[in-house]
Amino acid sequence: MKIIDDAVKRGDKALSEYESKKVLSKYSIPVTKEYLTNGLSEAKDCAKDVGYPLVLKGSSSILTHKTELNLVEVGIRDAAELEKAYMAIEKRGDGKLDGILVQEMIKGERELVAGLIRDPQFGPCVMFGLGGIFTEVLKDVTFRVAPLEEIDALEMMDEIKAKKILSEFRGKPAVNRQVLANILINIGRIGLEIDEVAEIDINPLIIREDTPVAVDALIVLKDMSK
Repeated sequence: MKIIDDAVKRGDKALSEYESKKVLSKYSIPVTKEYLTNGLSEAKDCAKDVGYPLVLKGSSSILTHKTELNLVEVGIRDAAELEKAYMAIEKRGDGKLDGILVQEMIKGERELVAGLIRDPQFGPCVMFGLGGIFTEVLKDVTFRVAPLEEIDALEMMDEIKAKKILSEFRGKPAVNRQVLANILINIGRIGLEIDEVAEIDINPLIIREDTPVAVDALIVLKDMSK
């Protein structure tokens, strides 16, 4: 895949969020509508298409911990707020950004996590669990060795302690388990088909109505020099 090949040639250790989502999208994993912009005027034009309220994020394959670096501004309601947030992110990026993402704001109370690790013994393993701020605190996750069949993905959904949030929740419909299963299966496929991918982290995977959408994503690359 060209995105991966180009990143490896540059010696990048990871893909930017924008690049990561391009890879996920190629594997039919739902992602946010977003544009990578390189100027305020372009950002304002893209914002008209995305629609307010929206999110701005600094895009970089180096500065991967965007929230900690204060490179994320959410709930931007109009062009004036966008201009203020854009300039602030650009300043905080300190010349290390490859652009600024203009991204739709996904609203949903249910946050999941999905991803991939490479186990030294078993190879690519798919991870699924409770996402958002609770991922590290509760560690409510489960794993399967790729490739996954549909039954494997469905079993993973029933193995997490917080599985009830996949059912009807606070007036919202049950999660579309078929779509979620396909996401987990296709994450496994990425690990099997793209050897350069070391890790995948999709967090949060927010449930919009009944559909999981990758709101943030990071693909870490193998060190190909070894």
